[in-house]
Amino acid sequence: MIQPPPLSLYVHIPWCVQKCPYCDFNSHALKSDLPELDYIDALLDDLQQDLTRYDLQDDHRLLHSIFIGGGTPSLISPEEIGRLLKGIEALIPFEDNIEITMEANPGTVEAERFHRYQQHGVTRISIGVQSFEQEKLTALGRIHGPEEAIKAAKLAHQGDLTSFNLDLMHGLPNQSAKQALSDLQQAIDLNPPHLSWYQLTIEPNTLFYSKPPTLPDDDDLWDIFELGDKLLTDAGYQQYETSGYSKPGYQCRHNLNYWRFGDYLGIGCGAHGKISFANGEIIRTVKVKHPRGYLEPNKAYLAHQNDVANKERPFEFFMNRFRLLEPCPKADFSATTGLPLTMVEDAIEQAIEQKLIADLGDSWQITAHGKLFLNDLLSLFLAADEE
Repeated sequence: MIQPPPLSLYVHIPWCVQKCPYCDFNSHALKSDLPELDYIDALLDDLQQDLTRYDLQDDHRLLHSIFIGGGTPSLISPEEIGRLLKGIEALIPFEDNIEITMEANPGTVEAERFHRYQQHGVTRISIGVQSFEQEKLTALGRIHGPEEAIKAAKLAHQGDLTSFNLDLMHGLPNQSAKQALSDLQQAIDLNPPHLSWYQLTIEPNTLFYSKPPTLPDDDDLWDIFELGDKLLTDAGYQQYETSGYSKPGYQCRHNLNYWRFGDYLGIGCGAHGKISFANGEIIRTVKVKHPRGYLEPNKAYLAHQNDVANKERPFEFFMNRFRLLEPCPKADFSATTGLPLTMVEDAIEQAIEQKLIADLGDSWQITAHGKLFLNDLLSLFLAADEE
């Protein structure tokens, strides 16, 4: 048996002004008029089909959070975002004080738009800054400049949003440790409630993969992380997951639900979902990837779904859970996977012996050593899956 966890919703907007060379997300450069009316209609239809297919309207779970990602969701007008959110609430009731996040690019947000998105239901904005240095922004294919990023952060402070996030990358092409830390300090000076600070990685099927840029070496990357982590801590930010830092009380609830092995529906082009049922079944879903196929009339939005087998669940659970620095209650493993703790006893014992996690009695805690060797920690549960 599984105790159904909180239920979130991910909404994917696939279009952007231009494709960034590092981006491996399902995004498409906009080459004609944005079909926002048709797409919002399709998103609501997609959600209705999911709720019916999985009997979720009889599940009585309220919607815990919504994350509108992309692509560049801020290409969609505030009015259509508002229509989307009203349509979602008409299909599935919201929790009180639901968190509704929308990603925004500083280059696509006019001066008054944050306030208008908030008026139409958005409670939290995630601003894709990436860098405050024009040379680095150009190398990353970003369409905004440093001043637009600064202006966007200041506008976010002035509105009635409950929170906002700045996305910032380090380990950029030809970036020195001094430049990376200067970027981070500028972000800190803007005083966002939440900062996502993560290292650029080269992913397959990207321009950077076919034409790799020169990136900082491992020693510089370690210096950047160590000194940057201190800058953030000294400024009052708490690291709560691998790349997430927040002021107290401003953690991203949507991301927390992901990492705690919660459930989420995924609607929109290529969106992924994970749904668990009281009978012990867990499924993962993927929607039709290309906008042309997704918007084709009388075509199913669901591309495929698969059951998460019992042997795969320990790795999936801990791969998510150990991204978080908070203690992991032991009871959560059985509650969300439907499996007995005996299934992971050997792997847990090895992890404790290798000082990758600590046993706190009712919970496990990833150690400072475990944070640095997360892949080694997770490999123990992958091995357990294969036994």
